[in-house]
Amino acid sequence: MPDLPTPKDAAEAALFSECWDAVLSYADLCTSGSTAANQLAREAFALGIREARAAEDGTARGSGRRSSRLPRIPLLLTAVRTTAATWEARGQGHKLDPDLRLWLNSDKAARYVGPPLSRPIALRGLRDMQEPDAALLWLAEVEALPLHAVVRRQGLDPTAAVEELNQVRGLFRDRCHRNHLDTPMDAECRSYVRLLDAVTRSPGADTPPDLSRHLATCVECAEAAACLRLHGGGLPAALAQGVIGWGGLAYLERRRRAAEVRLGAGRPDAPDAEGTATHLAASRARMLRGGMLAAAVLVSVVALAVSMMPGDTGAGSGGENVAQGNPADSTPVAGPGSVLPSADPATSAAPSSSGPAASASGTPSAPDDDAGKPDPEPQGTSSATAGAGGSEDTAACEVTYDLVNQWPDGFQATVTVTTAVTLDGWRVAWSFRDGQKVDQMWDASVAQNGSRVSATAADYNRSVSANGTLTFGFLASWQGKNSAPYAFTLNGQTCTNS
Repeated sequence: MPDLPTPKDAAEAALFSECWDAVLSYADLCTSGSTAANQLAREAFALGIREARAAEDGTARGSGRRSSRLPRIPLLLTAVRTTAATWEARGQGHKLDPDLRLWLNSDKAARYVGPPLSRPIALRGLRDMQEPDAALLWLAEVEALPLHAVVRRQGLDPTAAVEELNQVRGLFRDRCHRNHLDTPMDAECRSYVRLLDAVTRSPGADTPPDLSRHLATCVECAEAAACLRLHGGGLPAALAQGVIGWGGLAYLERRRRAAEVRLGAGRPDAPDAEGTATHLAASRARMLRGGMLAAAVLVSVVALAVSMMPGDTGAGSGGENVAQGNPADSTPVAGPGSVLPSADPATSAAPSSSGPAASASGTPSAPDDDAGKPDPEPQGTSSATAGAGGSEDTAACEVTYDLVNQWPDGFQATVTVTTAVTLDGWRVAWSFRDGQKVDQMWDASVAQNGSRVSATAADYNRSVSANGTLTFGFLASWQGKNSAPYAFTLNGQTCTNS
């Protein structure tokens, strides 16, 4: 096992400490155990530091012009990926995560080391920036450090921190746009370049249907759209996936969780000027959720007391099950399922009496994969609840699942949903049968818990008119079998398959 490089001075020693934490976090994702993670991290760290020092020495001996390279942390993370590929080639692949091994032997990994013009837009855009600007963008967006801490470490003016970060974001967008223009592409992609640039510049611009359909089937243009659209909160994911590659989103989530542990709840990269407002909003959200939870528990206790009263047959109001002692309230109001921390606590939904605890008829409802997880969208009245009154169940949505392309370890698919009602925000969820895992999604943000996947609307396509359609696409991996997904829901309501 190689020794870690010796820092040149105290400043580099402090930088090594922070970089090591990031490298070890990603190496842990890439390996099958803590011993292998530590070994991979040490080898990659030594490799990355040698490359960084060689580049710095070459710049010092040259004309002073900086060669195209990444800032220190993303450079070390790519060294982890490179070292993992070396392990796989040397017959040490058994130490790596099985999904990473599949990725390393696919065309996806080849993009990161192939011809420069075929590499991901985010990787090329970040390389083209001056290193201090690129480091500021990476630390604030991906590492989730507080903006005031990033500014202090970069030696910038604290009073102009927000403006500085916005300028760097705009610079990154310009570099990505230029690289997108330089990318070899077919005539169809070329015809959408100017439209894509215009749509992604304005926060309120609607994506034309033809462009939306193109983004759902073209990976390169979808990647470019994610880098060019600075609003909507998708920039961190675009950076992490475009620069790191495999496991980018998982690494991003780990860094955000680590920042929240160090700094407390709330968005860790919020500037100091907004800290008080963010804290108050989070406190109000917690109080609201606590109050609604207490109310739900109280209602459950009252219902249980009524069910135990003698002589109450509950005739005419669905009370037959109550008289028989049917344990309709046996399911906890808030289940113990794992919940990923939200960037904005105010958007977390409170428990609802129409959730999985009991159906309208008083009988226990069927278990749902989303139980115990916050739903950012309103649930409304489920079809089962509507049917309890004697009316015929009516599906509120219709889903078309289109398998666009498939290869030995992955596939591309598009989901189109037709809604019967007007939507101001939507969340589509479904389940996979064969352990498929979503790697990338466009026109929606993705979350996956086991076999259950959810896609949440972006800012630019959250509004859908009645009888209108919404569309998004994704890339995913599979092994052995790739059956079509099932149990589609829209904002909690069951959809039919077309």
